[in-house]
Amino acid sequence: MPTVLTRAATEPCELGANVMTKNAAGRPGRPGPEIRCTGTAVLPPPRDGGAPQGLPGLGIDVARVHGDTAVVAVTGEIDLHTADTLRARLVALHATGLRHLVVDFGGVAFCDATGLGSLVAAHNEISADGGRISLARVRPAQRRLLRITGLHRLFPLHNDPDEACV
Repeated sequence: MPTVLTRAATEPCELGANVMTKNAAGRPGRPGPEIRCTGTAVLPPPRDGGAPQGLPGLGIDVARVHGDTAVVAVTGEIDLHTADTLRARLVALHATGLRHLVVDFGGVAFCDATGLGSLVAAHNEISADGGRISLARVRPAQRRLLRITGLHRLFPLHNDPDEACV
């Protein structure tokens, strides 16, 4: 009989042995556990809503404005839990009349694919209305990810936010 885990009283989860896993070389390996859940899931609260103390959040602040250009200082982590907040905030800032947003990544400790997707979504909305987004002070690992994905062609990269304001 498979092992049964319970995530909530209404959601029993069964562990079986019908799923193949991959070994370190990426080749099929031994069968691994299969997880089947039924019922309504009770998920943990989102990280940015009811996060336990000590988990990094996301800070988005307008550092300064030069005409229709704003330097937007972002701090923390841009991931599944915070990416939509970044997109919405950038689009909202553009809607106030700011045409060029310089996103200062100097305080961004981590940015995953979801974060990159939110930047692309913000770019699409903002550029459709004649605006643009530039990135400044992007850390080497994040800069490498932008180059690998080709997004360095979509977002001009600058070493200093003031250099991007020109």
